[in-house]
Amino acid sequence: MAENQGRSTLGTAYVDKQRPTCNNSLMVAKLTEEESAARRERILGAARWCFLNFGFAKTSLDDIARRASISRTLLYKTFKNKEDIYTAVFAHWLVARHPRALKAAAGPGSTHERLLEVCRVLLVETWNDMVGAPMATEFYDICERLDPETAARHRWVSLQCLIMVLEDEDAAEVFLLALDGLVGDEPTTEVFDRRIQLLAAQFAPPVPAAPSAAASSIAAQ
Repeated sequence: MAENQGRSTLGTAYVDKQRPTCNNSLMVAKLTEEESAARRERILGAARWCFLNFGFAKTSLDDIARRASISRTLLYKTFKNKEDIYTAVFAHWLVARHPRALKAAAGPGSTHERLLEVCRVLLVETWNDMVGAPMATEFYDICERLDPETAARHRWVSLQCLIMVLEDEDAAEVFLLALDGLVGDEPTTEVFDRRIQLLAAQFAPPVPAAPSAAASSIAAQ
């Protein structure tokens, strides 16, 4: 049952008309794993929006609760404080992408194609989430300060993916360092993606398309 169905509000507290009561006390129904996961996902999405638009210092738990359409009490049932939410947002935002990136690195396709796909998953998609937001510049910096372990893990996984694709550790490290220099002027997602394509072509040139049968016939004449 969705949290916002069948409820009336009394001040800031919620009363669920469809749940049983006993001796005028609320009997709180236990959420299923799917409902808990959905609530957590909603909170993390709301929190990331608030942090990117208001900044860490100016974002309040009330801001996050309102954005997630839940009460502050329910928010505290999921996270203990704002720092806890921030680090969870960071981990969810980055670590959740690692399986897809590793799969892309080991998947089919040319070296160039796999390199672009790894970059798309780990970089282009995350940049698209941030670019244009008022507090995007501070977002990653604060994430690294509050949760250096996750930041280090993300960079390690990124490097491993590049090593798998390029099959050269030195080249992978140089490519990763080069990527850091592509966002200094806070480009649009389209410009960032184009820069990655140009960089990838230097490390793993695209495979030329095979000539068509007609073209081969003409060339043979």
